[in-house]
Formats: sequence, C-alpha cells, structure tokens
Amino acid sequence: MVFQNYALYPHMTVAENMGFSLRLRGVHRTVIAEQVVAAATSLEVAHLLDRYPRQLSGGQRQRVAMGRAIVRNPRLFLFDEPLSNLDAKLRVQMRTELRELHRTLGVTSVYVTHDQIEAMTMADRIIILRDGAVEQQGHPLEVFDRPANTFVASFIGSPAMNFLEGTAENGRFAIGDGLSLPFAPPAGTVGQRMTVGLRPEHIRVLPQDDTPGLPAQLQAVEPTGSETLIVASVAGRSVTVLARERLPVRAGDLVRILPDPAHLHWFDPAGRRIGAA
Repeated sequence: MVFQNYALYPHMTVAENMGFSLRLRGVHRTVIAEQVVAAATSLEVAHLLDRYPRQLSGGQRQRVAMGRAIVRNPRLFLFDEPLSNLDAKLRVQMRTELRELHRTLGVTSVYVTHDQIEAMTMADRIIILRDGAVEQQGHPLEVFDRPANTFVASFIGSPAMNFLEGTAENGRFAIGDGLSLPFAPPAGTVGQRMTVGLRPEHIRVLPQDDTPGLPAQLQAVEPTGSETLIVASVAGRSVTVLARERLPVRAGDLVRILPDPAHLHWFDPAGRRIGAA
C-alpha cells in the first residue's frame, strides 16, 4: 500500500524525489533511473527531472508525488485528499489525469475526499462515512438516486437536496400553514410524520396564478448562463431550485414551485429512506 503524499523533499531534484524510496531499498541506480523515467514519461513530467520542487507548479508537484508512488509498483494506492490544495481549474484537470492514470495502471485505488464532486466523478464505488461508520456504499449514481438516509442525501448532490417536514395524508403531504404537496406519500404512512427530499433540479418554477405547486417568494436569482440557481421562501423555509432554462424572474417575485413526482425521496423521522422512489 502506498500513501500518496503531496509533500516533496525540497533539496532533491524531481528525479531524486521519485527514486528515493527505491534507493532506500538498495535498488541499483540503473534500474532506478529506468523506472523513474518510465513513471515520469507516463505523467508527462520527464522534462522536469532535473528541477527542484520550488521550480514546479502545483499540478507538476502533484504529478511528481504520484510518480514517487508509481515507481514502487504498489498493489494499492491510498489518496488522501490529494487535490485539496489546488485551484478549481487545476482540480478539474487533475481529476481527469487521475482517472486516466487509474485506467492505465489498473491498480486499485482508495480515494479519501470531502468533495462530493470528486467522489461522484472519479469513483467506481463510493462509500459514505460518518463518525467512522458506513452510511451507504454503492455505485455513485445508485447512491445519488437512492440515498439511504438524509445525511447521504444532503451530502451527495450539488446544490444539496431540499427537505420539507410534514404529515402524510390521503393523496397529499401536508407541510403546515395550510400548505400541502398533491402527491401521495408511500403506502401505509398516512398520519405519520416524515420528510420529503426534493433535489433542486427536480423542481419547476411556475407563474403565481398556476394552480399546482406551493406558493413561494423568490429570495435570490443567480443566472450562470447554462442554468439558473434560485432560492425561494416556502412557508418560511428556504428551498433551492436549479433551472436548466433561463427564467424571466427576479428576487421578490411571487411564484409557485412544483416538484417532479417521479423524483421524490421519502424519509422517516429518524432520517431513514422509505419506499422505492
């Protein structure tokens, strides 16, 4: 097992950093040189072998650190938040490079991160931990579509899932203040307190005079070009909406919001998932 460490020895060249562990093992210097060049070539840092860490960019130092691990031919890589110190653009680039490296080497990798985007985009299988206990594991999209509890549901997905507490009724879900969603909760839950989870991308914004949905006042409208992020107040609770289209709305407008009934997530009072939705 190799722990992938971002730190490099500042007084050693790139080549010396990458071959240091092999030198400690007593490997012949010719073999060390061959393995260092092979690893550096695969990581596109062969032209940097005579430089020192202070002469490298953040992404280059990251690749050299990975090369130091690769030359040992490990059976398992352990990456502990390797991209946390990089800027946003470089993180995207390094995610791509790490995925390609994993495909090329074919070595099992355990990747620890608090960034759910990294987890979703890089994992073959994802494990959600809380306080040392496994909350859920599975394929990333499987976890996204069927979160086991509200903790997982709030962690996976950006923007985060909305939660509305209420009481299950016949064909409706009452959230208080005389408001209710016109969707039937899971069978056998009538009269029970529960929580419905609504992902921002599964909520529509409708004109105020439309009948369906919940009345809401827009608190913030943030157009990004390809989508619009909206924060609305519903019965005193904040609800986030992610619209893929450009909407002719602005902060302060009165509208109605309508969740997609095909993408509701139901949770019991303890936060555990209910039903098959």
